[in-house]
Amino acid sequence: MRYLVKARVKAGREQALMRAIQDGALGRGSVAGDEYQYDMEQARVEENGTARWVETCFCATPLAEERPYWEEYFELLEVKDAHARKNCRDWNGTEPWACCDCDCTKRLEERLRHWGDSFLNTLRMQADAGGGSHTA
Repeated sequence: MRYLVKARVKAGREQALMRAIQDGALGRGSVAGDEYQYDMEQARVEENGTARWVETCFCATPLAEERPYWEEYFELLEVKDAHARKNCRDWNGTEPWACCDCDCTKRLEERLRHWGDSFLNTLRMQADAGGGSHTA
């Protein structure tokens, strides 16, 4: 299943998050593997500091596996279905693991590319400035 995630970097965690992304430590030990890196590369940040990204998760509870990794750096504000569950081939059982190669959220991901600014660029600037503004 794909989820639209809205989150805000926890105050003072900007530099630690940037280091974790740069050295590949973000999500280390998770079965989701490189998904964390990809999510951060695709994430966008709005003027109010809210980051958004589309995340693939196969857990019965949304982000059950990923949540502890994200919550180390983010306050998760909202996690909602990116599309109708009935249309998800993995969720409805017609094709296990279908989300790995599915383009069901391609339009949403394309729209997301035009929302706000690049999360990574914003985070990089904040981390270079010493963090503190927590608008990424």
